[in-house]
Amino acid sequence: MKEADTCQSVIIWLVDFYRQRNWYQYSPFVHLNFLTEEVGEVSRAIRAEEIGRDHPGERPATTAEKRANLKEELADALDQVLVISSLYDIDAADLLTASEQKLTQRFKQR
Repeated sequence: MKEADTCQSVIIWLVDFYRQRNWYQYSPFVHLNFLTEEVGEVSRAIRAEEIGRDHPGERPATTAEKRANLKEELADALDQVLVISSLYDIDAADLLTASEQKLTQRFKQR
């Protein structure tokens, strides 16, 4: 199976999962709020990776635990981006292509 097919099947599964939980019905504004929350959690995970946390109620996390948490939070943020793109009928693969085209055009050799 091609990578693009695998990504598309995961997106289909994700949207179906959100529909089953009645989360897909929320407006893009609500999903944007969810994305903002997840970006905050990504920030916290990166802080833990880079400078650690000094919280009296927490035991220090291992390197593996910190990396697993960062991976989880990045995935949660990505889920929201994928759901928002689905709500607007934007193919996720088109997001990657648009990013590449924009950067290539913006920073082309002069």
